[in-house]
Amino acid sequence: MSYFSKILKYIWPHVKRHQALFFGILVFFVVRILVDYIIIPIFFKQFIDIISSSGTDRTLLVEQVFYLVFIIIGLHLLVVATARTRGFLYIDFLVKVTKDLRNFTFQQIEKNSYTFFSNTFAGSLVTKSRRFVNAFENMFDVFIFNFVQVAVILVGVFIVLINESLLISGILFNLVFIYVVTVAFLVRKKFKYDLLEAEQDSRISGRLADVFSNISAVKFFSARNNEIKSFGAYTEEGALRSRRAANWGNIIDVTQSAFSFIIGSVLLYVLAKLWLANQISTGTVVLVESYMTIILVRLWDLSNSLVRFMKSAGDMKEMVETFELRPDIMDPTNPAKLKITRGHIVFKGVFFKYGQGEEVLSDFNIEVKPGERIGIVGHSGAGKSTITKLLLRLNDVSEGSITIDGQNIRSVTQDDLRSVISYVPQEPILFHRPIRENISYGKVSATPDEITEVAQKAHAHEFISKLPKGYDTLVGERGVKLSGGERQRVAIARAMLKNAPILVLDEATSSLDSISETYIQDAFNELMKGKTTIVIAHRLSTIQKMDRIIVLDQGKIVEEGTHQELLTKQGFYAELWEHQTGGFLE
Repeated sequence: MSYFSKILKYIWPHVKRHQALFFGILVFFVVRILVDYIIIPIFFKQFIDIISSSGTDRTLLVEQVFYLVFIIIGLHLLVVATARTRGFLYIDFLVKVTKDLRNFTFQQIEKNSYTFFSNTFAGSLVTKSRRFVNAFENMFDVFIFNFVQVAVILVGVFIVLINESLLISGILFNLVFIYVVTVAFLVRKKFKYDLLEAEQDSRISGRLADVFSNISAVKFFSARNNEIKSFGAYTEEGALRSRRAANWGNIIDVTQSAFSFIIGSVLLYVLAKLWLANQISTGTVVLVESYMTIILVRLWDLSNSLVRFMKSAGDMKEMVETFELRPDIMDPTNPAKLKITRGHIVFKGVFFKYGQGEEVLSDFNIEVKPGERIGIVGHSGAGKSTITKLLLRLNDVSEGSITIDGQNIRSVTQDDLRSVISYVPQEPILFHRPIRENISYGKVSATPDEITEVAQKAHAHEFISKLPKGYDTLVGERGVKLSGGERQRVAIARAMLKNAPILVLDEATSSLDSISETYIQDAFNELMKGKTTIVIAHRLSTIQKMDRIIVLDQGKIVEEGTHQELLTKQGFYAELWEHQTGGFLE
């Protein structure tokens, strides 16, 4: 399938939804073009023929002249009326379709799996989605005001000129045909350079987003000069690709100028010969020259717009390629409804590895009983966080199964699965929105009192109430305006508010100081009541009171038991405990 077929596949459904406006635009625009560029010049031809004739009665001449003048004035009024009506319809259509496309683009990007977003620059996605919508506006603009306009003008002109002179119409048709074919060939040659330019532009945007998202690291490591040099290499490549595309644009301009000169010169010579031979009237000379000027101007505009059209197609291509991607994690065709009665979690014979790497989990088996609170510990890379990602279906197991109350999590939708799990990650996920909205993200219908209550339990209310705008304070991108501990407490409050039957804490207290950790431990204990809880921990002091502690090493369970039982065994867990510094695993 060609690029344009793929683009049309995603655009047409949104255009079709507003087809009444679309066809209204076409009708009014075609009427305006026919009247303005085809019909009015015909009346001017008659006007010239009348005033240039020597044998016409003076009284009759005046009547004919004013008759034509009034007709031409009326036609100009019709042009203005149709143009303004088309303008209103065009704006209404464009606003509605671009809104639909923005929503569609967001939905198509968002449906991708966790792995996709891990491997893709957020800045690049933002650039592609913005360019996709802008490119549609450009392409539709070119389609209506250039493609349709030129097609209507050419058809109208050739119909009129065939009746005036077969010779003139034949010459004009052949010259215009060669012009269009040549320019179309050159535009296609330029298109591949437009694609390369758009591709590099996305890389530049992604690089910018990467640097600005990690600006603290740039500052801390005094890496400003290195980043400037690295970014300069990206922009240098971008300039090279832009220059190549622009050079082809100049070649197209030179070609158009040459054809305009040739067509104008040939037609002027033929018109002069025919007029001198009394085979055409003065009005016909004026008519053909008017048509020739209109065609050449519109073809020049079309050629330049065709370059813009192809560049916009290149911009859209990147986003269409994203639309064509199949998410790594798919919902089943006929999903079952997840029914949580107990919160019984079972990992059975689970194998998993990231990409083509080594196995992270190998024949992994674990049972978390209803309402049980388990802690999972181990060195970095042992597979702790992988367990939570598999449970949340951010990744799928290579082999084996994960069930909740006997239901395979792959048999239900991802939204259904995640709706029964409250998750607090090690790195808090906050939006650049008010604190109130960040807390209520897990329960959008929450009342202000409910939000305040969970904030108090998470010991977030104290710092929130001291902020100038309190719960309406914007937290900055990724919560940058808050400290690490404050961000974590907001995330904990959000999980408390969601109040799902399964609770997953992925090192959720890692950013809290010892005093804050002590404060919220009671709240955690209250939150865990009646819930199946999995706690991933580096700080072993946070899991001492768990019903069971599972110790991982290289993706396998090497020990399990209560805190005291594991210390008594003097095994791997006891060794981890002894090697802590300040409560953290080294």
